[in-house]
Amino acid sequence: MEHEAEPFRNDPRLRRKVTEHPYPLLFVTISGAHLYGFPSPDSDYDLRGVHLLPADEVLGLKSGPETIEQSGVIDGLEIDLVTHDARKFFGLMLKRNGYVLEQLLSPLILHTSPEHEELRAIAAKCVTRHHVRHYLGFAETQWKLFLKASPPHVKPLLYVYRVLLTGIHLMRTGEVQANLGILNETFRLSHLPELIEQKLNGSEKGRLEQADVEFHQREYDRLRGELEAAGRDSKLPETPGGAAELDRMLVRMRLTEGG
Repeated sequence: MEHEAEPFRNDPRLRRKVTEHPYPLLFVTISGAHLYGFPSPDSDYDLRGVHLLPADEVLGLKSGPETIEQSGVIDGLEIDLVTHDARKFFGLMLKRNGYVLEQLLSPLILHTSPEHEELRAIAAKCVTRHHVRHYLGFAETQWKLFLKASPPHVKPLLYVYRVLLTGIHLMRTGEVQANLGILNETFRLSHLPELIEQKLNGSEKGRLEQADVEFHQREYDRLRGELEAAGRDSKLPETPGGAAELDRMLVRMRLTEGG
């Protein structure tokens, strides 16, 4: 799984963001367009991960930061790093938040640990049929962004397709798959390769000068209907599992870090 991240892991600019983090890290992965399979040459790097606050910054009067956000440009590379403390991230895993599961299970790994592998094993127990709401809401937001610009941008349109196909695939299989190209090996939407190619070879803010909005509207409505049906028919559980395992893991890590 990690070999896919080798070109990124060896980039000293990305490594610098990881090594300079003020707290121990459970993992840092690459999310965003690189994970989704359609980064433009000028796309920034979205790094996401989990840090562990020491016990004295959790139990004492002075609390450490639950979330750390660091954005900037290093030697021409735009990097956005966001990490959550383990407690906050574990809580998000138990909600209908597909985004954090995509971050955790991303194959583009910059930093890992035994705890990362432990979390990946627990993640499958956290998926429920109600994650469908996350993907329906995200798709609607991106569709509105697509319609907002004239001529429209290719990026939000690709996000619409990526989110809908990820959601349908998750409801049907229980597997988190965020790469649009891989998803389309199953869905076989003939218009997607050209859109992906345009994004890969164009600008992050590239426009669709001759977009067939009516066609994409029909596809959006059709796939949204498929996602809703997949949610209704899903065999996934109603409630997330793994809470007890996450609780024990958090206590163990906190005590170890505190000692």
